[in-house]
Amino acid sequence: MNTADQETPSERKEFRRSGPHFADRITADGRDGWPVEAGRYRLVASRACPWASRALISRRLLGLESALSLAITDPIQDERSWRFTLDPGDRDPVLGIAFLSEAYDARETGYPGGVSVPAVVDVPSGVLVTNDFHRITVDLATEWTALQREGAPDLYPEEHRAEIDDVAEGIYRDVNNGVYRAGFAEHQDTYDDAYRRLFARLDELSERLSTRRYLVGDTITEADIRLFTTLVRFDAVYHGHFKCNRNKLSEDPVLWAYVRDLFQTPGFGDTVDFDHIKRHYYRVHTNINPTRIVPLGPALSGWLTPHHREELGGRPFGDGTAPGPVPDGEVVPAEGRAV
Repeated sequence: MNTADQETPSERKEFRRSGPHFADRITADGRDGWPVEAGRYRLVASRACPWASRALISRRLLGLESALSLAITDPIQDERSWRFTLDPGDRDPVLGIAFLSEAYDARETGYPGGVSVPAVVDVPSGVLVTNDFHRITVDLATEWTALQREGAPDLYPEEHRAEIDDVAEGIYRDVNNGVYRAGFAEHQDTYDDAYRRLFARLDELSERLSTRRYLVGDTITEADIRLFTTLVRFDAVYHGHFKCNRNKLSEDPVLWAYVRDLFQTPGFGDTVDFDHIKRHYYRVHTNINPTRIVPLGPALSGWLTPHHREELGGRPFGDGTAPGPVPDGEVVPAEGRAV
């Protein structure tokens, strides 16, 4: 996520999200010049960013932690882009860089666009491979199969791909991107349209999920990951900061239970850092929050309460199993976790 590039206004100051500038794929056959290879690549992500969080969840569910190393950025960017100030010496210990922009520059000297996460970097060369947040997770599910853990779920099952893509497209347009259209709107009619589309889609999803545990089929898929990353941020950020305030997510019994079900599923909630989320949005978006004051709420205790969604059936991991414990060094700090 980058407010300077992927979140830009049009001539009417209407929010537009640009596509990825670097869209090479890492594939089993290496057709773009980037073959799947254990230890070769590094995923750079911010726990604050919903687009990067998709990759964090997919990597955990598929058990790719040992094959694809992880760099977590500071949630606060400066004018030089995402920073590695959480690491000793303010440099990523593997890539040896202080700012993600250095990997972008290594790929394209003088690259004029914004620097976004998630990004996958080739470790030997230090060159950015891709910042295509749509494609990264699909490829982790379909191209990295040889390196996935035993019991890894099929997050993009072939028999459901058309339906997953259709559901995910509506979620992206009206929910994932819709909250940004509302939040960055500079005209009342633009905000009104985004707001109405957002809640119409949430109502539709609530209806869909009232009789089924997951969005497509009876297992967790790519569609659920894409919806979760917006819903988990809704009450903490989007309801107030982005004025998406018809109701809180916690006031919708179906969606609140659904997102708690996923949050309590290994691989989802253990990647979420509410401290990073709030500090990023409230301190970076100074056009919306010029005081940069970060709210203390909302309370996080409700995330771990019973959801009863198991009564709808479903098999979270299909024929697979849950991922193992979070690796050492990747546990979310206590201040960011729900308790």
